[in-house]
Amino acid sequence: MQEQESRATRYTTLAAGDGFRHELEIRRSRFITVLRRTPDETAARDLVAELRREFHDARHHCSAFIVGPDRTVQRSNDDGEPSGTAGAPILEALAKRETLPGVTDLSDVTAVVVRYFGGVLLGAGGLVRAYSESVSTALALAPLTHRNRLRICSTSVPPGHAGRLENDLRTAGFTLGQTAYGGSHTILRLALPDDAEAIDAANHRLQSLTAGTATLTLEGTEWVDTAHGS
Repeated sequence: MQEQESRATRYTTLAAGDGFRHELEIRRSRFITVLRRTPDETAARDLVAELRREFHDARHHCSAFIVGPDRTVQRSNDDGEPSGTAGAPILEALAKRETLPGVTDLSDVTAVVVRYFGGVLLGAGGLVRAYSESVSTALALAPLTHRNRLRICSTSVPPGHAGRLENDLRTAGFTLGQTAYGGSHTILRLALPDDAEAIDAANHRLQSLTAGTATLTLEGTEWVDTAHGS
């Protein structure tokens, strides 16, 4: 059965890589926040297990993650801290992180806060503030990237016209994918924003460039990273 496409066509996540780490000391306790891009729940849980091995002598490995373009999977774990004092504030810091003014769309991210107890009890309120501050501070420093869903479209043109049309489309600002050269036809592929207006505009431009002889065929979608802020 084909997986249903998300409602969201754009969201924000961590830049690809091994992740990001930041440490705070709060009343003699060490709070080591590890952020990593995790595309699914298995990857999120694997990160927690990995950090349990690395920081095997720490008292707590509290965590939360959000997964999916629509942010439908959200989990948290207090890992021995009083209920609601660690996992929930970590999750809230992820969920409420503004990636643009008024936009909270961070996803495919796991945050694990490793705590080394320093001998001073923080109390429930102090723990909530400490875990929230640890993750919020790390997120403010971590490199982010946008994920955009593009609609892959194709058009078939005679080989003799393909080079000129490809150049015209690039000049018009379209992103072209891999070209397939055949004996009687050449297949050009375009990657377009996944919305009806953009696809209609591209189709009209294509027909204008080919005197109405070429049209776009919708193929599938592909998620791609773009620079944060673009």
